[in-house]
Amino acid sequence: MPLILEGLVTTRDLAGKVNLAPMGPLVDRDLTQFTLRPFRTAQTYSNLREWPEGVFHVTDDVELLARAALGMVETLPALVPAVQVDVPMLSDTCRWFEFRVEEFDDVAERTTLHCQIIHRGEGRPFFGFNRAKHAVLEAAILATRIGILSADEIQREMASLAMMVNKTAGDQEAAAFALLQQEICRRIASVAEQS
Repeated sequence: MPLILEGLVTTRDLAGKVNLAPMGPLVDRDLTQFTLRPFRTAQTYSNLREWPEGVFHVTDDVELLARAALGMVETLPALVPAVQVDVPMLSDTCRWFEFRVEEFDDVAERTTLHCQIIHRGEGRPFFGFNRAKHAVLEAAILATRIGILSADEIQREMASLAMMVNKTAGDQEAAAFALLQQEICRRIASVAEQS
């Protein structure tokens, strides 16, 4: 049964401009292929239409995941060339999977891209399981659901996640969660003003 593995994807356009985006592809346990489901309005989708290759990164850097989910990565982190695809990859990552899109299904607004993994590698060791890292990841996903979920539901979830962060966070997790709290509040208020 496929599951969702959260991470970061690098793609590029024809001019070579790199985009970094959080993505949760559907994967199988063998990680030989996966399915991306970006919206047609996403830069990741546009880039993969122009250049159907990318790199999926598994990382425990929840601050980078949070910033990418908020669209607040002003400067890309250090990148290095990938091995089999002409898309750069993050130099600081736990694992990476270079992929090529084999099939585009553009029928729905949220597309389905079937991808073949053509190379994989390991970087630094995964830090390990930590409830605060999990909470930041969940909060980052909530940030992308503003306007989809109700403000009350998002705020309830954030309050629950804050308890985990307060109990188990290190500096990185605390800073990432604070950024998410601030930006989620700002975006919810902005949506309410527009209504």
